[in-house]
Amino acid sequence: MQNHYDLLIIGGGINGAGIARDAAGRGLKVCLVEKDDLASHTSSASTKLVHGGLRYLEHYEFRLVRESLIERERLLAIAPHIIWPMRFVLPHDKGLRPKWMLRLGLFLYDNLGGRKLLPGTQDVNLRAAPHGTFLQDRLTRGFEYSDCWVEDSRLVVLNCMDARERGADIRTRTECVNLERGTESWTATLRSETGEERITAHQIVNAAGPWVDRVLGRAVPAEEHHNLRLVKGSHLIFPRLFEGDHCYIFQNKDDRIIFAIPYERDFTLVGTTDQLFKGDPAGIDISPEEAAYLCDAANEYLRTAISPEQAVASYAGVRPLYENNAASNSTVTRDYQFELNDDGPALLSIFGGKLTTYRKLAEHALEKLGVSGASWTAEKALPGGDIDPSRFDAFVGEKTAAYPWLPPETVLRLARAYGTLMADMIGDAQGTGDLGAHLGGDLYARELEYLAAEEFATTADDVLRRRSKLYLHLDGDAQRRVADWFAEARA
Repeated sequence: MQNHYDLLIIGGGINGAGIARDAAGRGLKVCLVEKDDLASHTSSASTKLVHGGLRYLEHYEFRLVRESLIERERLLAIAPHIIWPMRFVLPHDKGLRPKWMLRLGLFLYDNLGGRKLLPGTQDVNLRAAPHGTFLQDRLTRGFEYSDCWVEDSRLVVLNCMDARERGADIRTRTECVNLERGTESWTATLRSETGEERITAHQIVNAAGPWVDRVLGRAVPAEEHHNLRLVKGSHLIFPRLFEGDHCYIFQNKDDRIIFAIPYERDFTLVGTTDQLFKGDPAGIDISPEEAAYLCDAANEYLRTAISPEQAVASYAGVRPLYENNAASNSTVTRDYQFELNDDGPALLSIFGGKLTTYRKLAEHALEKLGVSGASWTAEKALPGGDIDPSRFDAFVGEKTAAYPWLPPETVLRLARAYGTLMADMIGDAQGTGDLGAHLGGDLYARELEYLAAEEFATTADDVLRRRSKLYLHLDGDAQRRVADWFAEARA
């Protein structure tokens, strides 16, 4: 007998994960399938910000900015371990946006979303420390405002963990290869490493990101599907370029902006690009032209120039934006769009969206599908996130005292990754000798066991590049030991 679900969600990025959590919490029987790992494409290739989208104000997207600003504080409240405040320094540069325009935009940014948790904008002297040693002499004044950092892949994983706790069936490395519409339900053919299986579902959400049109082609093959503009965004990672916990936002002469952000303690993240993309979105990387663009744009501001050769790593992804025929890739809307095909059992396809608005998108998606039940995700903490955001430093202090045998930097890493679930991961260990094999750095087998059992991890990349960024901190031998551990676990 085939498994039957109320809702089949195709795609394990942030949109699919958020909908799975919300729907499962309303009592629906949910199945989510992802052909690769959770967050393995667009949702792990972001600039890793929960933000209102300051530059969207220039394109009069006030609704999107307001919704994003409201969501920014909601997400900070429900996941303060993986989301935290950051101050952004915006230099004023003569010849680009005038100072009055920047000040007006930031005034709106401070007030559109009912800001409560984050400090507002202030003027900043760029000749004073620490900015004066990093920025060019012509840059004397600027503004400092608030947004938030997010561990993007972990945001997806935590939503799926919570969905599973509420009864959802989360299947990674499982592709939906065929869809057949019946009078009352869909029949989906799912392919995984163990073979093929057919399930039925009353409704389907197509949250396949860059592959949303491909899924539409399988579901409704008689129609043409060209709804997407794929826009590639690439990032470079450098050894730390400046001191401090703040981020810089640099205006470019092409009216775009790039960020320089403290990253993984020892590095600086520089991005992103906006380049029209055609081809297979899987396995892409930064192009030489993009790398040069990022460095050239940053070098307009930096006292000491950077070059692509100095980067220690890079990553790239494509944004599956709704094609609204905007003149340029940077002005095409980042707002989300729905396409509901209800000629029979419903199929809801999702275009666009951003990390910051995923929770609200999920509410709107279920509303489109006519799902009953009150919205609930705005107040309920994500796994490990039941911490007062204002007390996170105190929480870290408590964990440092509880585990005196762990270095403080390891306690901070684990607290940031797992929040209150850190105790579940460590278990009853009384010292590092109780954490299993030492794989390198501060990584032990106990953590891999937890990630495999609780966080859907099945490969070394799942751990090193998505559930953490330990690939930046572990040498090649250590990374091979992680791969060997997973190979032995699968044997």
